Amino acid sequence: MKNGSPAQRTRHVFYGYVVVLAAFLIMAASSGAVFSFSVFFASLQAEFGWTRAVTSAAFSLNMIVQGVLAIGVGRLNDRFGPRIIVTICGLLMGLGFALVSRIDTVWQLYLLYGLLIGAGVSGGPVPLMSTVARWFRSRRGMMTGIVMAGVGFGTMLVPPFADWLIRTVSWRSSFVVVGLLLMVAIPVAAQFLKRDPAQMGLQPLGSSEVTKETQTLASVTQGLALSDALHTRQLWLLIIAFAGFGFTAHSVMVHVVVHATGLGLSATTAAGLMTAIGATGVVGRVGLGSLADRHGAKRLMSSQFVLLSLSLFWLAIAGDTWSIFACALAFGFAFGGIVPLNSHIIAEMFGLRAHGAVLGATGLSIGIGSAVGPVFTGYCYDVLGSYTVPFLTCGGVSAAAALLVCLVQPLRTERPLTASS
Repeated sequence: MKNGSPAQRTRHVFYGYVVVLAAFLIMAASSGAVFSFSVFFASLQAEFGWTRAVTSAAFSLNMIVQGVLAIGVGRLNDRFGPRIIVTICGLLMGLGFALVSRIDTVWQLYLLYGLLIGAGVSGGPVPLMSTVARWFRSRRGMMTGIVMAGVGFGTMLVPPFADWLIRTVSWRSSFVVVGLLLMVAIPVAAQFLKRDPAQMGLQPLGSSEVTKETQTLASVTQGLALSDALHTRQLWLLIIAFAGFGFTAHSVMVHVVVHATGLGLSATTAAGLMTAIGATGVVGRVGLGSLADRHGAKRLMSSQFVLLSLSLFWLAIAGDTWSIFACALAFGFAFGGIVPLNSHIIAEMFGLRAHGAVLGATGLSIGIGSAVGPVFTGYCYDVLGSYTVPFLTCGGVSAAAALLVCLVQPLRTERPLTASS
């Protein structure tokens, strides 16, 4: 079957695949660096004597900044495209990591890791997922899954690398090395990004095919503006569900390594949990993204929230190495599978007209949940001396999110969809 226009069929490689590869590399570098915070956690505590709630608040502030900037970054991407946004944000992120090596007080950590690095990371997921959605009409879920698989690859590689650097040199030097790598890798990869196929005289892959999804998008013209989407019950259900996702997922990503060392695992073995999460996260992102192309995102998303909930209930009572790693594998698959489904369900429900801005709204909710979750989890540990209660709470929040997704129903196509934002 042939896809796209005659012009793009004469090319050996559809340029959208180049966009996907560049976006994958950017997500691997940025996400791997951010999630290495769990590896630096113990070093920061040992150096400064901060509580777990105080230390994890830096990651929470990072998530708040990402969320607050998500809608604005999505709007900028809708208008100007991802290249300049991702380039600037990559430089900010790398600079922030390098400067963290010089901190002496907690407010400096909050300023640099929370604000500066958070601003840098905001230029990743929303612009990249929105850009890929514009390049692919068929295989959209698969391509989004491949891009977000970069999160898994980055989580597999960067935290163990950071752990090796910490043991070989110091935590301060490790921040510098990671920062320099980011300042090179992200801006270089960003130069290959294009906002949409029209910039190159192309059409989205699969634009000539009549599929269930294209029929849906046609029925809603170009889709809803952000202001219209915010007046729908569907978007608010998703916003609340994704706040729960941020709460649970990032509570684990911040605390799982230090939790494992507290149970007696060595620092190297505990850091390997991030590799396990990253590995099954890759499978979840690519596999669920591909399945969404055929079966839609809603049912898959609710099932992944159920799996996420079960993995967290298990993690709350797991006490030996094999069970903790089994929890990590299940958690990684669920965490990974939900990520690409976010972009896919936004495209299905609200079209592409303001895809970046609407996706940014869910990004803001993820940021809020991600800010509250790690601090709540750290505070519970500081008070109770155990992660059992916060992990059980996370499992309950994930179960509630699964129910909210089940309540999401398709928009009625008779609703007016062409109002300006």
